[in-house]
Amino acid sequence: MYKTNLLVPFRIFKPTSLLFLSHLRSTIVTCIICFQLNLGLLRVVVARMSKAGALDLASGLGGKIDKTQVLSAVEKYEQYHVFYGGEAEERKANYTDMVNKYYDLVTSFYEFGWGESFHFAARWNGESLRESIKRHEHFLALQLGLKHGQKVLDVGCGIGGPLREIGRFSSTSVTGLNNNEYQIARGKELNRIAGVDKTCNFVKADFMKMPFPDNSFDAVYAIEATCHAPDAYGCYKEIYRVLKPGQCFAAYEWCMTDSFDPHNQEHQKIKAEIEIGDGLPDIRLTRQCLDALKKAGFEVIWEKDLAVDSPVPWYLPLDKNHFSLSSFRLTAIGRLITKNMVKALEFVGLAPKGSRRVQDFLEKAAEGLVEGGRKEIFTPMYFFLARKPTSESL
Repeated sequence: MYKTNLLVPFRIFKPTSLLFLSHLRSTIVTCIICFQLNLGLLRVVVARMSKAGALDLASGLGGKIDKTQVLSAVEKYEQYHVFYGGEAEERKANYTDMVNKYYDLVTSFYEFGWGESFHFAARWNGESLRESIKRHEHFLALQLGLKHGQKVLDVGCGIGGPLREIGRFSSTSVTGLNNNEYQIARGKELNRIAGVDKTCNFVKADFMKMPFPDNSFDAVYAIEATCHAPDAYGCYKEIYRVLKPGQCFAAYEWCMTDSFDPHNQEHQKIKAEIEIGDGLPDIRLTRQCLDALKKAGFEVIWEKDLAVDSPVPWYLPLDKNHFSLSSFRLTAIGRLITKNMVKALEFVGLAPKGSRRVQDFLEKAAEGLVEGGRKEIFTPMYFFLARKPTSESL
């Protein structure tokens, strides 16, 4: 009897134990396979960063600035900003020089880490960064109601990532306005590669003084670009002038929100980090943009900070606590690899002196953007859709 009592629990336990061990072994094997696959993919990503990517990055560093003058350009750019004693009024007065230096210095870094579209996006769960960026651009085209054959203006177009995407998506002819020679040269090459050079083009000019006749365009948009303007009203007024009556202007603006406290030192530090890292004369409040639109003569159809309802935080790609293989170069590990790569390239003379300094203020910007987003004092996607009246009454 005693022996039977010992055997019963053993008989019950033994098959369960074997089943558990079998599942455990399968789980361990699966984890090992997944780890090896991810490690292999990570090696491929790192290899791509360290070979062709490194040479592409090195060749573009400094833009159109003479390679021997990059360090002095970095020093001059830094002096415009708060951390080096600069003031907003000086940045506004010299915005052309400041913004041109900025984009000569950073465009290669942007393209290396972010791709051809230099902007953030509201994002759904399960959506990749690249997918969200395309959807962000398509949303703009849909809001404008773009139609086949229309003439569209992209104000502050960068190297033309959105311009190409929106042109193909809407079958329109898009003109990119940009005041940076290096970005235009790069954009033209990318247009040729994409096969849109017959319908999409670039014009080098200041968006405060556009070289277009009145009532030239069927639609105008700006994606995180008019934040570089020293005066929102002056910029919007020029857009109003070149837009046909009855047509629309849509934009994503970089703004401080109503939660920003100008007397809070931490808030001021975050704002200054974003300004130096992103070439901004000053960052306006959302209501200042709205007031400037109305003053310029626009009828505001609707406006909203699209960051508020984004299921995935817009700043997640820059958050050091976040890891993603699909946007690996933006992660903490990816940025560390890039930092060491730039250091090595500068040391051997493939990258101009001052390149590391550029990466330092870009890193400062990333920190400011993440903190600004977390505290909800900053948004890169204050959206508005505004119409130019059919009959002007100004």
